[in-house]
Amino acid sequence: MADSLKDPMENHVEEQEPEVESNYKPPPEKTIEQLLETDKEDESLRKYKETLLGEAKSGGVVVDPNDPRKVIVKKLALCVSGRPDMELDLSGDLGQLKKQTFVIREGVSYRIRIDFIVQREIVHGLKYVQKTYRLGVPVDKMTHMVGSYPPKTEIQSYTTPPEDAPAGVMARGSYTVSSLFTDDDKHEHLKWEWSFDIKKDWKE
Repeated sequence: MADSLKDPMENHVEEQEPEVESNYKPPPEKTIEQLLETDKEDESLRKYKETLLGEAKSGGVVVDPNDPRKVIVKKLALCVSGRPDMELDLSGDLGQLKKQTFVIREGVSYRIRIDFIVQREIVHGLKYVQKTYRLGVPVDKMTHMVGSYPPKTEIQSYTTPPEDAPAGVMARGSYTVSSLFTDDDKHEHLKWEWSFDIKKDWKE
């Protein structure tokens, strides 16, 4: 987010680059059973896949039978070294999230962690997409490739590489963020909005 945030006092903001269509076609989804059947004559590969799939190979993992989704996004955390994580509960009323505003000290290095549960089947090519706005104007967009995950009873996590918050008088103020957890097949596992303030200091 850091360097790409533009001066909010400028008279104009550059138009966002259009989405570039890729020729990449994600492979068709396969069930756990199909994955285990593929190349089963290769003993070492079979053992590797069984280790990788873990408990999922025993017939699928269902953590919440009342939730039909394969990916249940539980929490977003803003992580700064030496400070307690600032967390958003994503399992409740998403409309209330904007009322909980994070305060970020200008120039600080931070990471974003997403906690989620994968159930029923393997998910392929998970992505975290984040668009940041100030006064309704888009100022930043980032996409992180999260990866493919087997179903597990435990919460799984992805943490973004470190980002530097912008600094300076012009950077201080309130921002809103639109976050999306999606995948190669463009399934929207969760979409939510939240907000943060950049201030001179944590206690300001």
